[in-house]
Order: sequence, then C-alpha cells, then structure tokens
Amino acid sequence: MNNNFDEIVNRRNTYSIKWDGGNTLKELGLTKRYDEETIPLFTADMDLPVPKSLVEALHRTVDHQIYGYSILPDEYFQAIQHWFKKRHNWEIDRKSIVFSPGTVYAINQAVRAFTQQGDGIIIQRPVYPPFTSAIEDNGRVVVNNPLKRDEEGYYTIDFEDFENKASQESTKMFILCNPHNPTGRIFNPSELKRLYDICAKYQVLIVADEIHGDLIRSNQTFTPMAKVAENSELLITCTAINKTFNVAGLHCTNMIIPNTQLKTKFIKTMGHQLASPFTISALISVYNDGEEWLEELKEYLDGTMIMVKEFLAEHMPKVKVTIPEGTYIMWMDFSGYQISPEEVHERIYHQANVILEDGSKFGEEGVSFQRICIPSPRPMIKEALERIAREFADLI
Repeated sequence: MNNNFDEIVNRRNTYSIKWDGGNTLKELGLTKRYDEETIPLFTADMDLPVPKSLVEALHRTVDHQIYGYSILPDEYFQAIQHWFKKRHNWEIDRKSIVFSPGTVYAINQAVRAFTQQGDGIIIQRPVYPPFTSAIEDNGRVVVNNPLKRDEEGYYTIDFEDFENKASQESTKMFILCNPHNPTGRIFNPSELKRLYDICAKYQVLIVADEIHGDLIRSNQTFTPMAKVAENSELLITCTAINKTFNVAGLHCTNMIIPNTQLKTKFIKTMGHQLASPFTISALISVYNDGEEWLEELKEYLDGTMIMVKEFLAEHMPKVKVTIPEGTYIMWMDFSGYQISPEEVHERIYHQANVILEDGSKFGEEGVSFQRICIPSPRPMIKEALERIAREFADLI
C-alpha cells in the first residue's frame, strides 16, 4: 500500500469542526465534555490524508497567487463524465451537470424549487438529519417511509408503505439516500427500479443523494438510480467528491439534472454560484488521478470495519453491528444493555470522552443506536473502542 493511513495527522488548530469545534458542540448540546483528550468520531469527514496528486494540484493553484472568480473549464466536465463512465458505466450528458457548493445546500434548493409549503416529501428513516431539516425548515411535511430491520440488523424497504405514501396527492418529492446514511445499505437495481416506477406512476420527483456511491466495500457494486430509470425527467442526482476524497471544505457537489425545465428552475432558485479555483483543481485532479488512492482507501476502511466488528464481538457482545455495504459509517445498536439512551450517551461521551452521534437524531427508529464514523487511523479507532468498552464493563 502506497498510503500510510495508520499515520495520525494532528488536525487541531486547522479550523476543523471535528477537532476545534468543541465549544460549538457544547452549545448544540451534543456533549458536555470536550477537551484535548476527546476523540471525535461523529462527523463524516476523514482523518486520513488526501491523494498526493491532489495536494500537488492545489499547490499549483496556490502558486499562481491570484484566486479570482472562476469558470468551469471543459476539463471539469470531462473529468466528471470520465469518472462515472469508468466507475459506474453511467454516461452523463455535459448539459445536465450543475455545480452546487454543497449537497445539503442543493437539497434545500431543490425542496424550495420543486415543492410548495405544505407539500409532503418522503424520506426513509433512520436517515441523515439534514433531510428532515430541509423539509421542515422550509415549511414542507415529512412523510416517513421507515426502513424495515431484521434480527441480523439488515434494512430493507417497505414498498407497500412507500407506494401508499407516494400515492397521496400532497406527496411531491422523494429524497433517496443511496448508499444509505446511517444504515449503510446499497439499494440493488431491482429495489431502485421499483422505487422509480412507483414515483413515476404518481409523478413524484426523486432527488437522489448518491454522494457515498464510491465509498463501498470491495465486494459490493453501486448502481446509480439513473441507470435503472427508464425516463430520467423525474430524477435529480447529487454527486460529489467531498466524501470520497475528503475535501468537504472545498464545497463541491455536482447535480445531474437531465430535465431542462427542472435544471433552469433549480439554477434560478439556487442563484448565482461559482466554484473556487481550488474546487475546480481538486475535482479535475481526483477524478483523473485519484482512483488508485481510492482503492487503497476502500481496502483500509474494509479492514477497519472488520476490526470494529471483531472488537465489539469480543469486548462488547451486547452491541449489535453489521458491516455496511457502503459508506464509512457503522450503526451500532446498544439496546442489548437495557439502559436508557441517556445513560448510553453519558458513558460514551462524558466518561469515555468519545464523541459519536446519537441515533435519535436520525429519527425515532434510531433511538437505541449510536453512529460512528470510522475513516480515521486504526490506532485512534481502537483507542476509542477501548475507552468505550471500559465504561460498559460493569454491564455484563
């Protein structure tokens, strides 16, 4: 392996939400304790160095010494098309690509552009909290199609419930998360086709958040929703380099909007947005030269997940966890301890001094869960797990 992902890089004093945002986390009520010994594993960015080719590309941009307003050059669009054709056999029309400075921002703009106050929007809880915020903060109504969980912790879609809710006259949009955050499910082509067909039947617009689509296990395959859609006029897809290559701070999402009228309306609602020269350099670099790094990253993440599962099986067997098909998130069920979520929180966040994310933030379906983001050096993850295990050792 050419990249040493075990190396611990000190991120303190680098404006990191994760490592320098303790006061903010306290103000938000996420934790009462945050100090120099805290291990934060709550947010979906990596503590792992980006590809060397990306660093070199950004240095070239820095060295130019002028950072003015920028256009998206041909190389930008070509890099996107090349990546998705090679990795996912998805041919993207250049004219359908729309830049946005972030996925959460883009989803909010889509909600405003294509629905009205009081309209229903389907999401599948437990799900990424900003989906709920994008709906409720804009005066729309959450229509929950909760995922079904079996005894092994595997999640599936309740299609009967989904169609019932899609058929309601007030339902205008479905926000799909695939790979799903936090459960890690990669919905297969037959599941995606069935979802699409139901939405097409009732003219429900699909906004597909697929930004974790490259972060999948080595034995898995990811299928974009666009690959199964017979007519993509009712589909908007969010793609991004942010998660895949650990560049969330560069704000780079690309929306794929084949329907010209929807594209025009989205751009008008979003307003005038320009990418920075650093964002442009980054995307061209990673999509052209980042594949080898990504494959090594995936191998490392696979190994870390095996380590987490084996550690919990040995030291905390009451915690149920499965290795997700996609994402770098693990969804841990603490219900086996038969203590309150508040006590689980107290033991992890305040006694072990490890910051995860309470499952309740993902909907009532997540009340007994904790979400851990594991793209950090394994020694760090191991120390966090050891701390947590010590605080639960009395609950045998």
